[in-house]
Amino acid sequence: MSSSSTHERTRTGMSKTALKQDFLDNLFYIQGRFREVATPHDLYMAAAFTTRDRLLKRWVNSAQVFKTSHARTVCYLSAEYLLGPHLACNLVNLGITDTARQAGAELGLNFDAIVEEEEEPGLGNGGLGRLAACFMESLSTCQVPAIGYGIRYEFGIFDQAIEDGWQVEKTDNWLRNGNPWEIPRPKICFPVGYGGHTESYRDEHGQMRLRWQPAFMINGMAYDTPILGYGTENVNLLRLWKAEASESFNFQAFNTGDYYGAVYSKIEAETISKVLYPNDEPEIGKELRLKQQYFFVSCSMQDMIRLHLNTVGPLESFAEKFVVQLNDTHPALAVVELMRLLLDDHGLNWEQAWDITRHTFCYTNHTLLPEALETWSVALFERLLPRHLDLIYEINRRFLDEVRMRFLGDEARVWRMSLIAEGGERRVRMANLAVVGSQAVNGVAELHSALVKATLFKDFAELWPERFHNVTNGVTPRRFMVVANPRLSRLITQTCGHDAWIRDLERLRELETHQDDAGLHADWRAVKLAAKQDLATWMQQATGIHLDPASLFDVQAKRFHEYKRQHLNILHIIRCYQRIKQGESQNLVPRAFIFGGKAAPGYFMAKLMIKLINAVAEVVNNDPQVNGWMRVAFLPNFNVKNGQRLYPAADLSEQISLAGKEASGTGNMKFSMNGALTIGTLDGANVEIREAVGAENFFLFGLTAEAALQQQLTGYRPWEYYQSDIELKSDIDLINSGLFSHGDTQLFRPLTDNLVNHDPFMVLADYRAYLECQQTVSAAYQDPERWTRMSLLNVARIGRFSSDRAIREYAEHIWKVTPNPIEAA
Repeated sequence: MSSSSTHERTRTGMSKTALKQDFLDNLFYIQGRFREVATPHDLYMAAAFTTRDRLLKRWVNSAQVFKTSHARTVCYLSAEYLLGPHLACNLVNLGITDTARQAGAELGLNFDAIVEEEEEPGLGNGGLGRLAACFMESLSTCQVPAIGYGIRYEFGIFDQAIEDGWQVEKTDNWLRNGNPWEIPRPKICFPVGYGGHTESYRDEHGQMRLRWQPAFMINGMAYDTPILGYGTENVNLLRLWKAEASESFNFQAFNTGDYYGAVYSKIEAETISKVLYPNDEPEIGKELRLKQQYFFVSCSMQDMIRLHLNTVGPLESFAEKFVVQLNDTHPALAVVELMRLLLDDHGLNWEQAWDITRHTFCYTNHTLLPEALETWSVALFERLLPRHLDLIYEINRRFLDEVRMRFLGDEARVWRMSLIAEGGERRVRMANLAVVGSQAVNGVAELHSALVKATLFKDFAELWPERFHNVTNGVTPRRFMVVANPRLSRLITQTCGHDAWIRDLERLRELETHQDDAGLHADWRAVKLAAKQDLATWMQQATGIHLDPASLFDVQAKRFHEYKRQHLNILHIIRCYQRIKQGESQNLVPRAFIFGGKAAPGYFMAKLMIKLINAVAEVVNNDPQVNGWMRVAFLPNFNVKNGQRLYPAADLSEQISLAGKEASGTGNMKFSMNGALTIGTLDGANVEIREAVGAENFFLFGLTAEAALQQQLTGYRPWEYYQSDIELKSDIDLINSGLFSHGDTQLFRPLTDNLVNHDPFMVLADYRAYLECQQTVSAAYQDPERWTRMSLLNVARIGRFSSDRAIREYAEHIWKVTPNPIEAA
C-alpha cells in the first residue's frame, strides 16, 4: 500500500479513523497547535478544514464534469447571502455528523462546543440573503450547475446590542479570526471602472462606435466557497468579490512624505466591499451603494464571459451556456453591463447584443413597497457610470418605441413604463430596467405574484403577459430541521421508518397516518419541551430573563418594520397585562412573548418599537402580580444561528403583517416545519401555508389585501377605531402615561401619534380581530391533544415549502435547465 494512497484516504476518507487523523493533522500543520494547548477556536478551525477537505474533492470533480458537459449554468446574482454557520450543515450534507461526533468524543472533544464556536458570515441581512443561501444549497441538492455571485463584505450589516432598551449597532467583524471555508483566487481578478467620459471612434471595419474612458479603476478579486448538496456528489460555487486598488501603494508619494496619499487609493478602493448596505441617507452613501452594485455585477459578468470563451467559444451562444437570475433589483445593472461588454469589448452589434442579453436574464421581485423599489438619480449615473447611462437611454428609446406602437396615443402609459422617471429629479428606475432586460419575471408567493401583475408591473404584464410567473419561496430542511432540530428529525425518521423526507420533504405526508397516535403525541410534546428548555437556558444566559418552558412560547422574529406590525403584538401584550392586573385572566394561558430582529440604523420608528418592547418587558417582568402569567423577552442580534434556537422552541409563530405588504416571508415556513402553529393574516406565503396545512390548523385574522386597499381608498380613519374601542384606547393611553418610560410621557408619542392619526399599516383596524384570534389560540393550547395534532399536521403538510421544490420550478419553467448528476470520483 503506497503512502500517497494512505494520505489520500486520510484527507478525504469518511471513516472515524480518517476524520480523527485529518483533524489532528490540520490542527498541527495548518493551525500550528498541539491538542493540549489548542483554544476552542483552534479546534473549530481544524474541524472546518477537515470537513472542507472532503468538499474539495467533490468540488473539483463537479467543476471538471460541468466544464466538459457544457451544461447550462445558473448564475445567481445577489447583493447578500445570509449563509449561517457552515460546519454543521456540511457535516449533515456529507452524511458524517454522527461519525464526526464519535471521532470528537474519542479525542476527548465536545462536538457541540466546537460547532457553537463558528462565527456566522456577515454577508446578509434578512429574507433576501437567507433565500439566496437556501437556493444555493438546494441548487446543489437538485444537481443543477450553479455559481452564486456577490460581494465579500469585510464587515456585516451590524451586531445588535440592547442598551437601556435601545438597539445599538456594533461592528460585525466576522473575518477577524479568518474564514476556513473560502479559497482566495488572486488569478481571478477583473478591472472595474468609474467616472470619466465616453468618446466615439471607428473600429477596424469603419463602423462608428463608443467607448468608455473611466477616470479611475479598481480590481475585484474572487473568493470561492464550495456549496455542497445533500445526498449528492454535486458541489456548486459561491464566488464573492473583494475590492482592491489597482495600485495599493504609491511609493513616490511615500518618499515625498505624503504617507496618507501613498495608501489613499487602497483605502478608497477597499471601501467598496467594506460593509453591507452602507447608510444611503447622505449623498456619499448613495454613491457608495451604486459603486457596490456596479462592482459586483461587472466582475460577475466579466467572469461569465471568461468562462464561456475558455470552455464554449463564440459569445453568440452565451445565453445557451448561462442563465442569470437577478435576486431583486440590486444586480439589475448587470443587464446594462453585459450590453457594454458585448458592444464595446467584444464588437457585437446592437441587435446581437440585445438578443443575447434578453435571453440571459431573469428577475425576481421581492417587494410591493414603493420605497423599496430602487431608483438612482440620473446625475449620479452621469458622474459614476456615463457609458451605462448612454446605454440605458438607448434601451429606453427602443423600448418606448415598442410601447407606443402597441398602445397608440397612451403617453401616460409610456411615462409610467419608461426606464427614466421624468417628474422632478430625473431618476433611473431599476425595477423597470430589470423587467425590460429579462426573459422572465417572477414573484415569490401566489398573492404577491398576482399583485405584481395587477398593480406594480400592470403595464408590463399587459405588454408581455407570458413573461410573468410565480415561484413561491422555500427553505432548506437540512438547516432548519435536521441541524436546528435534531430531536424532531430523529422522531420523524423513527416514525416514518426512513430519512428520505430530508431530500423529498413531501414525504412528511406519511406522518398524517400517525396523527392520532397517543404515543407519538407524547413524544412530540417531549421534543418540543426539550427545545423550549434549551432556549430558556440560553435566554437566561443571554438576557438574564427566565422563561418557563411550560408556558406558551409566542414568537415574532423578523426584521423590524412597521408593515410587519411588531407594535400590534405589543398592544396585545399590554392588553394581557391590563386584564391580569384587573383580575380578568380566566381566558388566558401563561405565555412567554419572545421577539427578535434588527431595525435599519436610520429607521427611527422601528428602533422605537424595539425600545417599547424592552420597556414593556421591564415593567411586566418585574411585576409579581403577573409573573405567573407572562414574560416578555427580546432576543438580541437575531441571525441564522439564533434563529436555529428559536424555530424548534416556538409554539406560536406571529406572521401578522398587513395583508398585501409581505411578498412571501420564509420565517413562517421555518416555524411551521418545526411544529409551531401560525397566527397570521392572508399575506405573502401565509395564504399558501394555510391552504397546505388546513384552515383548521391555522389561526387567521385581519383584513384581506382587497379590504385593506378599499378602506384606504375610501378614507381610513384610525382615530375612529381609537375612540370607539375602549380597550384599544386604554392600551395606547397606557403607553402615553409614562408607565413604560419612567414617567416620560413623550418618549413613545411619535409611535402612538402615528398610529392614531395615520396608521399606514392599519394596526388599529386589525386590533380587535387580532385579540379575538389570540383568545382562540389560548383555548386551543389548553387542549394538549388538539394542539399536538395541529402541530403534527403543520409539519406533515409543509413539504411544498422546501427550497428544493422552488428550485425545481425555476429550473423547469424559468431557467430551462436540467439536473446534471455527478458520479463519485
